[in-house]
Amino acid sequence: MPLHPQARDYLAAIGPEEETDFDSITLEDIQRTRAQTDGAAIHRGPLTKLPFVRDEVAEGVPIRIYRADPGDAPLPVVVYFHGGGWVYGSIKRADAAARYLAVHSGGVVVSAGYRLAPEHPFPAAADDAWTVVRDIFARPAFYQSNGGVAVVGESSGGNLAAVAAWQARDAGLRLTHQALVCPVLDAAMGTPSHRAYAKGYVLPAAEIAWFLRQYADGVDPADPRLSPLRLPEAAGLAPATVVTAEYDVLRDEAETYARRLAQAGVPVEHRRYDGALHGFFALPGLFDQGADARSYVAGRLRESW
Repeated sequence: MPLHPQARDYLAAIGPEEETDFDSITLEDIQRTRAQTDGAAIHRGPLTKLPFVRDEVAEGVPIRIYRADPGDAPLPVVVYFHGGGWVYGSIKRADAAARYLAVHSGGVVVSAGYRLAPEHPFPAAADDAWTVVRDIFARPAFYQSNGGVAVVGESSGGNLAAVAAWQARDAGLRLTHQALVCPVLDAAMGTPSHRAYAKGYVLPAAEIAWFLRQYADGVDPADPRLSPLRLPEAAGLAPATVVTAEYDVLRDEAETYARRLAQAGVPVEHRRYDGALHGFFALPGLFDQGADARSYVAGRLRESW
């Protein structure tokens, strides 16, 4: 399919991608970028006012808990992992998406502020993600949980959600669902979509390679804590929703993962957004498909409870 008109207009607005010397980026540059005001914040969705939003800590990991239901009855819990290549992103930046899921999923949302690379390399982010999931099972009353727990993540957050899903299975903890949105699932970067969309489509292959170096330089790409697609056995994983964008370097690895789950007997539903770019889910104010994808994921979560 051709680029969606909104995706085409977005690429025209940001202009041609300049060649970036990623090796010249310093830690100070990274920290400065993190500290800058997010110019796309207005497009990330409304900051819906909720009766309950509270910052807490899960075994040392910062979290923010969102609840749209004003009562105190136990509800299922959605653990949300933001994107940003394991280097960028934050609870604050993911605030609009977390609020949306709290309103529309029927659950309490716990947004995880996992440690970022390069200051905290692999497996710090994966360890933090697993810590939050494990804490929810260990302290259901604290989270007002009724026992249902799902994980949701976008991009690198989708990687963390997928890793946490297999860790939960192996620990004997039952997740009700895993929703993976344009996730990073294979560090090999060898798929046709990586070659086809390596340049000019928001997330160049060179940037993915840089993110991987910041997070997991020297790590075996077959380690399933980095590349969930390399997990030896997929049977018994939580039912899944996999969302992909057509013009995304990460498309093929995510779609391969969805097929692998189905072949292993895992209930899975995959939806590709034709003409869409990586990151569309985070910007529903720019992309109608992003708004649709958020609604779709929230609906899938509601169905899973």
